[in-house]
Amino acid sequence: MPVPAVEVDGCARSHAVLLDRTAGLTDEQVGRPSLLPGWTVGHVLTHIARNADSVTRRLEGAARGDVVEAYPGGFEGRAAAIAAGADRSAADLLDDVRQSCTRLEEAADTMPDGAWDFATVDPTGKEWPASLLPYARWIEVETHHVDLDLGYPPATWPADLVAQWLPRELERLPGRSDPQALLAWVIRRGPAPELPAW
Repeated sequence: MPVPAVEVDGCARSHAVLLDRTAGLTDEQVGRPSLLPGWTVGHVLTHIARNADSVTRRLEGAARGDVVEAYPGGFEGRAAAIAAGADRSAADLLDDVRQSCTRLEEAADTMPDGAWDFATVDPTGKEWPASLLPYARWIEVETHHVDLDLGYPPATWPADLVAQWLPRELERLPGRSDPQALLAWVIRRGPAPELPAW
């Protein structure tokens, strides 16, 4: 499987934008609510860092030929790590995000070419080739950058990411809504259907 160079590069670019735009956050700002119910900006930043660690773990595992758990302790371990890290100072949170992004980029840059099609396991137990991890991470960073509620709207998402992401979501849309209502909305014969939570 070819190296996912576009996605690795896109991920690194999104990391750089995120780090630049959050560099001046204060302790007061990281304690504010995010756009995610029940989560502060600190929760979202901690999640971004732990997600980076999860991708790094799986890339390093694939490079060794090992399938590793996405998060130590599964979903419970993930939730506990986010809760434990959410109330740190802005400096500690931002340092964590920076270091975790750097580790991920280094793991991707040193990945043996042949390891990209090695199977990895996501938190639900679903298998993915390692080559899809940079794409998934790219989406994660861009989505949660918006969730920080720091003036980074979806309109700023990179065009090359949207070109990949939107068609995939459109394929899934009929399964997430009433198909007749969806079609009626598309042809301007009804309102947009409600979408259930993920």
